Amino acid sequence: MSHITFKSVNYKDYSAAIQGVRRSVFHIEQGVDPALDLDGKDETADHILAYMENQPVGTVRVRYLDHQTAKIERLAVLSDFRGRGIGKTLMEKALELAAQNQINTVVIHAQDYVKSLYLKLGFLPEGELFEEAGIAHVKMIKSLKS
Repeated sequence: MSHITFKSVNYKDYSAAIQGVRRSVFHIEQGVDPALDLDGKDETADHILAYMENQPVGTVRVRYLDHQTAKIERLAVLSDFRGRGIGKTLMEKALELAAQNQINTVVIHAQDYVKSLYLKLGFLPEGELFEEAGIAHVKMIKSLKS
């Protein structure tokens, strides 16, 4: 198996790689309107990219809602690279980043079909299913306080 690396990046310098992965997963594969994905919040978020043989294959962003709360969103892994733990590792790295920034609570809007991944990472569902970008989601929360 090829070596997978993970890198914290800034959006300005890595926007083409980030958008390439998200375009493939969200726009093409899932049919999400690009206007919903490109929400103008990337520039102020932290981003992590996953690479295999220098090719970007996954991404996630961490957005800080206030001094105690972050929202992890836009987790995307190219279809050919799923099932290798890349999404889980991206989430673990995003949680580490949030913890390093003294965040107490992390919120996600998980696509319902991958909710089990987030349950394994300690997220708890809150509320009912809702639709976002035409896809069933559930709000989930994880406390980072020890």
